[in-house]
Amino acid sequence: MTETTEQLKASGRKSPEYHLVREAFGGLREALFRDAFAYRLLPPRTAEGRMARLLPKRIRAYAVWTPHALVIGAALITLFTAYQVGLGSGGIAHLLTGLIPATAVLMTLVRPVGAFWVSLASTPFTAVLGNTWDGWPWTPPAFFGHLVVMVVVAARTGPRTALWMWLGTAAYGLGVEVGLSGPGYGGSDAPMMLFLSALGLLVTTVVHVRREAQREVTVQRTVTAIERDKRTLLEERTNIARELHDVVAHHMSVVAIQAEAAPYRVENPPPELEQAFVTIRENAVSALTELRRVLGVVRAEDYEAPDAPQPTLADLDRLLANVRDAGLTVDKVVTGAARELPQGVELSAYRIVQEALSNSLRHAPGAAARVEVGYVLGGLGLRIVNGPATGLVKPSPGAGHGITGMRERVTMLNGEMTAEPAADGGYEVTVFLPVPLADRLDPAGEDA
Repeated sequence: MTETTEQLKASGRKSPEYHLVREAFGGLREALFRDAFAYRLLPPRTAEGRMARLLPKRIRAYAVWTPHALVIGAALITLFTAYQVGLGSGGIAHLLTGLIPATAVLMTLVRPVGAFWVSLASTPFTAVLGNTWDGWPWTPPAFFGHLVVMVVVAARTGPRTALWMWLGTAAYGLGVEVGLSGPGYGGSDAPMMLFLSALGLLVTTVVHVRREAQREVTVQRTVTAIERDKRTLLEERTNIARELHDVVAHHMSVVAIQAEAAPYRVENPPPELEQAFVTIRENAVSALTELRRVLGVVRAEDYEAPDAPQPTLADLDRLLANVRDAGLTVDKVVTGAARELPQGVELSAYRIVQEALSNSLRHAPGAAARVEVGYVLGGLGLRIVNGPATGLVKPSPGAGHGITGMRERVTMLNGEMTAEPAADGGYEVTVFLPVPLADRLDPAGEDA
């Protein structure tokens, strides 16, 4: 041991005991000395608490001030205790024995750590002013006030401050017990103070730790929900990118093939025309290669492009037949002149109807649904509405990502969407997908 100590001194390093003591006193300084009299107003409680919800609505708004009312009530009890102890003496000294601890109790609302020091430092003065040795060193009002101060300060600060307050109170009680004990003094109430304060601080610390744990769990759940929504959004964007990759790649391939075959359909085409088709084909192939290189990164390693073409609104009848087989009663209504729309719009409209009907199956089993498709001058309107759940089958809600996917598709096409409960207890999804005039014209320039 001596050799180790000598080695530490020679190297200039401090011993582990030194670091332990330094950390302990550092915690004491942080808990009870740093900004001890800083202004820290006790904020009102939230009106959404469990206890607040049990109260009538008329007084629920005032429940946020419950902690303040309890502290003020404790201060009044301290004054009343001093009055009862000094009853009949009529001296102002007995009034001060309650006024000083009551002031310390009220200080916990604005300067919590400072209130502890005021309560502890005023203890010998209130004992002398009380002129009673029945319960030394704390007079009855000081005893009650100091307990209240420690509990409130511990609730507002934390377990570390509670521990140091108890140790400081124990040191004061022990010093009085050793230095002032004698035949002229009555029994000490320091042991009772230490026992009751330890019990109160223990309960307060357990409640504080539990509340902090609940707060952390709530924060973690919020972060998890946000991350889950982000992941869902990214997955939906990936699916959309895959589908658009297949759609655009198909069209670009058709352009390249038609550009290569076009010169052979004309007898003796001019060289300028042949060169123009060669340029078109080269640009189409180059664009297709670049498209596959850029969008191909969103494909999973096990992803395989579908053999069948991507679905359009022309496939809605087949989709409705499938959901009818699954037990959903659904009708379709088409208004306006049906026409061919850009394939990206057709695909997104099909997926939106598919997801809305899937939600109806999950959330409202046994209900009837209605799909309305409206072809208007500015684009395409969709309305999918279902009634409330009926029958004995219980709803089987999913992860809640369907609405997110639908909104992402609508946003991609600069459309508008509302999804909200219907008046009859069902659910309604309304979508408008704009189609610019240029996208509704065929290659010949005539309206499609």
